[in-house]
Amino acid sequence: MMSPIENSESLRVGTIDFISPDEIKVLLDIEVPNDVTLNTGVPRSFPRINGYVLFSCENGYLVGQINWITIERSQYPKRRGIQDFGIIDLPFPLRIISINPLGVLRYSKQSTDGKIEYEFSRGIDLFPTVGDPAYLPTEEQLKAIIENGENRRVQIGTSPLCGNAVVSVDPDKLFGRHVAVLGNTGSGKSCSVAGLIRWSIEATEKKANSRFIILDPNGEYSECFSDFNNVNRFAVEPDDEKEIKQLKVPLWLWNTDEWIAFTQAGGKAQKPTLVQALRSVRDGLFSPEIGESVRTKNFLRTIYEIIEIEIKKGTPWAEFPKPKSFFEKLKKWNDSLVENDDFTEEEKDALNEIKNEIGQLITARSVQYPTMDFSRTEVTSVKDAINKAYFAFGGTSKDFLPTDENIPLPFTGEMFLSSITANAELMGTSEYVETMRMRVQTLLSDKHLKPVISYEADYSLEQWLEDYICPKTEDSSAITIIDLSLLPSEMTHIIASVIARMTLESLQRYRKINNGKTLPTTIVMEEAHTFIKRYNDDTETYSASSTCAKIFEKIAREGRKFGLGLVLSSQRPSELSPTVLSQCNTFLLHRISNDRDQELVHRLVPDNLRGLLRDLPSLPSRNAILLGWATELPILVQMKLLKKEFRPKSNDPEYWKYWTENTETVDWQTIANDWQDKGNVNNQQNV
Repeated sequence: MMSPIENSESLRVGTIDFISPDEIKVLLDIEVPNDVTLNTGVPRSFPRINGYVLFSCENGYLVGQINWITIERSQYPKRRGIQDFGIIDLPFPLRIISINPLGVLRYSKQSTDGKIEYEFSRGIDLFPTVGDPAYLPTEEQLKAIIENGENRRVQIGTSPLCGNAVVSVDPDKLFGRHVAVLGNTGSGKSCSVAGLIRWSIEATEKKANSRFIILDPNGEYSECFSDFNNVNRFAVEPDDEKEIKQLKVPLWLWNTDEWIAFTQAGGKAQKPTLVQALRSVRDGLFSPEIGESVRTKNFLRTIYEIIEIEIKKGTPWAEFPKPKSFFEKLKKWNDSLVENDDFTEEEKDALNEIKNEIGQLITARSVQYPTMDFSRTEVTSVKDAINKAYFAFGGTSKDFLPTDENIPLPFTGEMFLSSITANAELMGTSEYVETMRMRVQTLLSDKHLKPVISYEADYSLEQWLEDYICPKTEDSSAITIIDLSLLPSEMTHIIASVIARMTLESLQRYRKINNGKTLPTTIVMEEAHTFIKRYNDDTETYSASSTCAKIFEKIAREGRKFGLGLVLSSQRPSELSPTVLSQCNTFLLHRISNDRDQELVHRLVPDNLRGLLRDLPSLPSRNAILLGWATELPILVQMKLLKKEFRPKSNDPEYWKYWTENTETVDWQTIANDWQDKGNVNNQQNV
């Protein structure tokens, strides 16, 4: 049995020739083989790019990673002993390796069987010096470097550079601070995303209390978790045989930003009208079920809000023609305030008082050469009369405040259209909102989208949250797969934005009601560069893509506090929103060949750790580089193999096989019928 000193000498591979804080150069011994070494007892490739080397230091070893290998011509040969002194002094090749210092492998404890256990930590407080020996790490030391850390509960693969040491991660670190899976098409990133979800759930070894919401723009993930319980699958076109349910994102879930993005509402007239229309319709002003008294009460509140807006703008006493515009509004309001036999005497008196106040203002400005300007006293008198009438019709101080236009209160498409029309008339913007109204009308008449956005009387907000975010079952784990593949491009962004925002806001309210307790949930976004695209922040225009990107930016910044994590998968990281990418704390990098994308990912790590990233253009499928919060140092990982039936449907098309073996003819009639929705009973639903 070798002594510790003899054992160390057997692992020696060279001596330090140059040292700096970010680079160490080692002159390899002549005896070190060119490709395979047996020093550690098992065959191992050495020297090898991205392999590990150790240097003695206090209480352990400094760990370095090989960056490059070169040959330097020595003026004299290096002699191994007296037997070499007969060698002629000719230039002799010496091998030099450049090493990036990574951290320190410290002695932790000695196990019962006598083996020393190590613990790796980043950062170096004491460097070796020139002339110090360099050593090969043993199998145990390699595993300590790779497998270091607590709570590494989920195994994702092995490290081919470290004797196939198991690579495991802490799911709290992986999902809690967002993870980005990046790589070219065909590099294996979709399988990695599906694997991270599957392996995390399998690692619990019991009923998992997990929640994953997969936004799937290409319809790849529908069969990935078919062996799991409580997998909810939604698509534009349901399939009862495959247990795929109808995707439902009712239009009453959309907030103001999403409606503005869809309608492309302009800032001066269309946006204020749209906001007021949303307030009115959510307040039930256009519901057919309410009585005339309640309808009048809500109408009075709307008028009051509009007058408040006009006062802030100074419209009644501004330069002509703004006072005339306010005058026309008063006339419309006066004509709309009609008594009803069901009104009480108090309500009738209050209504007449308003009509008298407005009537006096109208009469004074109906002469041949009127002065249209209004005084503050006149406008205040009308506002006070409306305020008094509002309370007479049953209003209270609490509900006198305007309804939040973003509260998800149900309404139908027809009610919303009526609200736009009515509020445009009240605000004098009818001529400016016609294009906006037509876009809403086109949306409501789209047979393909009706089942997705339609109002259903028995479908509540509670039911939607249970279906898409957290089911109320004994096995409360859930994977929600949302197939967005058959949605138009613009609608894909809107639907993704609504789902992501509703998830964030529901978790915010969950934490508020449950005294700070969170409900850990993960949104998985495939093809993230499509939905979270870099946009121009200087422009004020609301597009569907920028609205979608902004909600994911908010999740990236704030989601962690509410238990909402992100898993992003993209083949074009350079097109992603910088805000979202900068908030991702863990990266799983597959093969990346584009120079712009490579440049971006190189900026994710310090200069002395970039050597491993040079492998990105040549990584084979299934291999990836793990770096960031979930790992102590960048690691080359060979991902675990997923069974074929559980892989996303993203295989490359088999052109040659189809060209040479396929004899089928294409049934275009079936495709045309499906495309044109012929015979689709779902189109009979009302919006």
